[in-house]
Amino acid sequence: MLKRGTGRAEALRDKINKANAVRARVLDEVKFFRSWAQNPLRTGAITPSGPELAAKMASYLAPRPHSRVVELGPGTGVVTKALFDRGFSHQNLNLIEYSPDFCDLLSLRYPGLPIVQGDAYALRTSLSEQGGFLSDEEDDAHSLDGIVSSLPLLTRPEPARRALLKEAFELLKPGAPFIQFSYGLVAPVKPESRAISVYSSEWIWKNLPPARVWVYRKGH
Repeated sequence: MLKRGTGRAEALRDKINKANAVRARVLDEVKFFRSWAQNPLRTGAITPSGPELAAKMASYLAPRPHSRVVELGPGTGVVTKALFDRGFSHQNLNLIEYSPDFCDLLSLRYPGLPIVQGDAYALRTSLSEQGGFLSDEEDDAHSLDGIVSSLPLLTRPEPARRALLKEAFELLKPGAPFIQFSYGLVAPVKPESRAISVYSSEWIWKNLPPARVWVYRKGH
């Protein structure tokens, strides 16, 4: 009887956990849609990135004890979770999020994680805020090990996209990746220099809508 009762309790617990996971995802999608409806040019997507896309983005980064990785536009934290699953810790990450609602959600979901409410298109300025990687840096050039971005780049003018990538490479170590997903058929930012390499992943068909990951690197 004990084994049968224990099995039923575990099955019930499993059902509750699955129901809670579904509920949390639905609530995230509602928050994401509300943010998109209020400012579609800032949010870009109607729903959060799927776990497969998030895992693919994180796969291009290798966690090391003193790694410094910046996530742009984390939203509800799907890619953030993939970075933790990849092996990164709180001290390895800085998040820059424009929406105060998403900042509050991320603070509740990941207590103690450095989250900067700021503009990713003013990257150096945002990272110089309290808690940012560059807040105590006199020389901030080439000090980051990676940038992973969920920004809706295609909603911004091409000069703004180019400026973001340029500033990113001023802060990234030589060869460190700038990782961006896109629903488009072509690279979201066309490199201005042959010194910048661009790699595209295969389509992530399980994502809604399907997306690809673009990885930019620059040697110095």
